[in-house]
Amino acid sequence: MISESIRYGRHPFEEKVHDNYIVALRLPFQPVMSHRRHDLYRLALGPLQLLEPSREVYDFGEYPIQKGSVFFETTFCIAFVNLKPFLPGHILVVPKRRVERFVDLIYEEIADLFHVVQVVQKMLEKKYFATATNISIQDGYDAGQTVRHLHVHVIPRKPSDFEGGHDQLYEELESHEKGKNRRARTQDEMSAEALEYRRLLNPAEN
Repeated sequence: MISESIRYGRHPFEEKVHDNYIVALRLPFQPVMSHRRHDLYRLALGPLQLLEPSREVYDFGEYPIQKGSVFFETTFCIAFVNLKPFLPGHILVVPKRRVERFVDLIYEEIADLFHVVQVVQKMLEKKYFATATNISIQDGYDAGQTVRHLHVHVIPRKPSDFEGGHDQLYEELESHEKGKNRRARTQDEMSAEALEYRRLLNPAEN
């Protein structure tokens, strides 16, 4: 019996076990999204790759973001310059998939989002000679979010900001979310800033 099993490519001990039972045993060990072990498979994301723009217009909640405003795109996220920044270098990082809350992200989106934030933070601090960075999420309407699309504010900081009144940042963030007291920039202004950031992040484009 053992020799016959080996000849036909079957494990000899499978002769006495029903095929459905074998499938039931193997299925939980398949690395599919519903039950994969993130501690084993998380490294599969690999290093970030700066992609070419994939769309002419991106969605940010109900607002369209023109391709020219986007300076970093990955599989799951984009980073774009701000229409009404309250400090130089104030940008936004958002998941491409429209979700309102942080808890709605899947693991790959979370990892990609904060990897992008870190890479962009390093670039902005170097460009603006910043000594610190505010990284902020208003996670839901009651936290001050007005655009129903999860987004991360990345804001390089220096000691001279707000004349040393660091706590003023939170008032500024609230007014920013409501679109108050700040001039909207032109698309040409935003495109020029985005192009500069893109060149800093990808020296091959210089």
